[in-house]
Amino acid sequence: MSAGALLGIAIGAIIVLLLLVIRIKMSAFVAILLVAFGTALATGIPAEEIVPTLQTGMGNTLSSVMIVVGLGSMLGRLIEASGGADALATRFTAVLGEKRVIAAVTAAAFVLGIPVFFDVAFIILAPIVFGFARIARINPLKMGLPVAGVLLTVHVALPPHPGPVAAAGITNADVGMMLMVGLPLCAVTGVIGYFAAKRVNVEAISLLESPATAAPRVETDTSASATTTRRATIGAGTVLILILLPILQIMAGTVGNTILEEGSTGQRWLGMAGASAIALLTGVIVAYLVIGHKMGWSLEKRGSILDSALPDVAVIVFVTGAGGVFANVLVQSGIGAALSQTLVDLDMPIILAGFLISLALRASQGSATVAILTAAGLMAEPIAQAGYSSLETVLVTLAIAFGGLGLSHINDSGFWIVTKYLGLTVKDGLRTWTVLSTVFGLTGFLLTWGVFTLV
Repeated sequence: MSAGALLGIAIGAIIVLLLLVIRIKMSAFVAILLVAFGTALATGIPAEEIVPTLQTGMGNTLSSVMIVVGLGSMLGRLIEASGGADALATRFTAVLGEKRVIAAVTAAAFVLGIPVFFDVAFIILAPIVFGFARIARINPLKMGLPVAGVLLTVHVALPPHPGPVAAAGITNADVGMMLMVGLPLCAVTGVIGYFAAKRVNVEAISLLESPATAAPRVETDTSASATTTRRATIGAGTVLILILLPILQIMAGTVGNTILEEGSTGQRWLGMAGASAIALLTGVIVAYLVIGHKMGWSLEKRGSILDSALPDVAVIVFVTGAGGVFANVLVQSGIGAALSQTLVDLDMPIILAGFLISLALRASQGSATVAILTAAGLMAEPIAQAGYSSLETVLVTLAIAFGGLGLSHINDSGFWIVTKYLGLTVKDGLRTWTVLSTVFGLTGFLLTWGVFTLV
């Protein structure tokens, strides 16, 4: 099938999906699966391979998302149900002032996001964002959108995240130099993106219930022990420690993988302990013990609060998995390869071609990491033949990374995590998060291209 036909099918599939979800109000999970199946048929994937393709897409996505979403939601539910999010927000708002809260939380998210994966960091921070928004009496989107934006920025562009590290290996860019050059570029991108987020009109958006706001309130307990429970409090310092614990554990694993000898005992054990699933499991167990004790909760109540987090994230898990199904169909059909080859054939400047190929792949198949790695592979030979200096190679690689930042939409698992946790409909998510992620990506690329022209 020709590249033009494949691209036409992809565009048509996305349009049909948007119509089903936005106009017809069909369940996003059903709509995505239906469109993925139709796309597989239309692009000529053999009939006997369609179901395995769908199942592989679902399995690959859920294997990395389900544990993180489940445990992250449990940790957030414990903190929220204890009033800890409000306690932390009250303390910081009193110290910083309401006008500085959004900028302070966004800056903190930028720093925390350097060693921690985007989805893990956002799921942990989501209840905190809503707590700060309640105390400061502001729309939570004013804080949640820039927080998500800076988290995704450092995730796609800065080592030790897997996308930029692997891309550097493909293009022979120096990882240390990539971190040194990328850090100020990401910081400036975050500042510009923060001010861009302030211009997004969020006041007219009606938020749906989300896992970050659906936590059971402690004061609704009418049991005999309710009096003790209502009087119990959890301090802001305790909440901060509970939030930082899994993050520091992940950081330790990241540092261990970086500085310790490959395959050594220390490297293997730190890598295991610093895995997102193990770090979040540790955080949940510690929070279960500490918060439960401080709040005077019975073991039964602690367990019920943990379990109550799962139904609220079920939609996120299923829809995210369906997004992985659609993305895998787009990859296996050859749509992504056709799109990237079309851009390569246009013979444009290498740094611009790298960005556009990565951006196009991001839009077509959803995964930022896959987009970055594929674009780096396609551009590796042109980069090598261009005779670039080490700095120029790093800047081209960063341009490719920023291409994976924009156009987060319905085939991206991150789109569903952000929109569902912030309580956005698909339409509002496209109007806010998709646009804002693209602004962040374009800003990062333009800054990188500007520096490239000066060296």
